[in-house]
Amino acid sequence: QRGNPLLLIDCGPDTLNRFRQRYGEIEPPALFITHTHFDHIGGLESWFYRLMTGNRSPQPRLYIPVKLLPILQRRIADYPNLLAEGGANFWDAFQLIPVSERFWLNHLLFDLFPVRHHEHDTAFGLALKGYFLYTGDTRPIPELLIRYASRGEAIFHDCSVDIGPSHTGLADIRRAYRPEQWRRMIFYHYASEADRLIIEGEGLHAALPGSLYPLSATAAFSPLEIEYPAVEQRHRIEVN
Repeated sequence: QRGNPLLLIDCGPDTLNRFRQRYGEIEPPALFITHTHFDHIGGLESWFYRLMTGNRSPQPRLYIPVKLLPILQRRIADYPNLLAEGGANFWDAFQLIPVSERFWLNHLLFDLFPVRHHEHDTAFGLALKGYFLYTGDTRPIPELLIRYASRGEAIFHDCSVDIGPSHTGLADIRRAYRPEQWRRMIFYHYASEADRLIIEGEGLHAALPGSLYPLSATAAFSPLEIEYPAVEQRHRIEVN
């Protein structure tokens, strides 16, 4: 937001390194977790060590879907004596903010919603009305795009070349979505450069690592949702 990082989505093993390559030696101010597979949370333990042994102020905010808290607790936070000398809990390093349907951050109202990745209610997408929708890992979710991305939002969508039980396949895109929707989609989670070329060969947009995608509000909102100043706000999303 205005050139400063606002919200990081997921924290895989190499995510923080890429973040610092882009923004320098600062901490992400806030993090949202879509689900708890280790390619999406594998960087949390090293982030904990960095925060507990260095500058801890201010604490990063962790926006965690309530349904994921018990899983994240078991997979990361329950590890005995994360610090060898003891005296610290995993959550001491962060400001934990459990979320269920929506949350505020910097006067922006984000929506979250369950997606179709492995067991129900174990993976979630994120949307900011008028700006973007991020599916996280998922099978097709056309009904959710109608609800959360019907105002011209950019749609960052999971896509593999092959169809599988937990990810959207290339053949799913035109079958599950309308042309108006897939023309706004930017696809990620493809397996290789060769797969990227296949996606682009279908006339679709594939995300490039390190690319920035400007986002701008496209519609007025009810005061019950969020108010924007008269001057157009501009945001951007970075795909790692």
